[in-house]
Amino acid sequence: MNRRDTIKTLFVGGIGSSLVLTSCMQEQETPIAELKEGTIENYGRTPAEAARDEYLVSKNFFTDDELQTIAILSDIIIPADDTSGSATEAEVPAFIEFISKDMPEHQTPLRGGIMWLNHESNRRFNKVFNALDEDSQLSIIDDIAYPEEVKPELQQGANFFSRIRNLVTTGYFTSKIGIEYLGYKGNIPNAWDGVPQDVLDEHNMKYDDRMLKTSIKMEERGEIMDWSNYKV
Repeated sequence: MNRRDTIKTLFVGGIGSSLVLTSCMQEQETPIAELKEGTIENYGRTPAEAARDEYLVSKNFFTDDELQTIAILSDIIIPADDTSGSATEAEVPAFIEFISKDMPEHQTPLRGGIMWLNHESNRRFNKVFNALDEDSQLSIIDDIAYPEEVKPELQQGANFFSRIRNLVTTGYFTSKIGIEYLGYKGNIPNAWDGVPQDVLDEHNMKYDDRMLKTSIKMEERGEIMDWSNYKV
């Protein structure tokens, strides 16, 4: 089972989703929005909430280099595969940028973690993390990705990676790409158009014509009732 399948299994099982969301959201509920090129579209927010979202989107917290680091880490955690896009394709870095402004308690740990990552990269390879080749990047990540096996001197890096891994998985599996990957269909209304004709014929039965005229018509199921002229 690869990394993506493992994470998917956790979310489908419900264990990972509650753990990850709780870990990231702590005591505050987080709006799950689809962020597209710095704009907030209608998604059930009040005007005051929408105005706050627009304000947060208009501000930048991370530098371009920091966002590049977040993008690299995002795709290490959830790379693309044959069936679905990567974390960056799901706009996870934009999600983390937004959440860091919406929940400022993430700012210092994330920025500090990126600084730790660059310090560790310089110590090992005399380069910042973004300038390393993929193998060198993974050699650092492999040392901090498994909390129970981390050496004491790398604990700060492990704490940072656990936090950003939670944010990446939360951002990915609340995105359109992630939800499609999970196969989640949401609440879909059932459609029943009566007993099949062959079964009716077998039992020598048929529907009453009057009932058929007053029953729900399948072609009208998607229409919304207009009550504007209704009077009691």
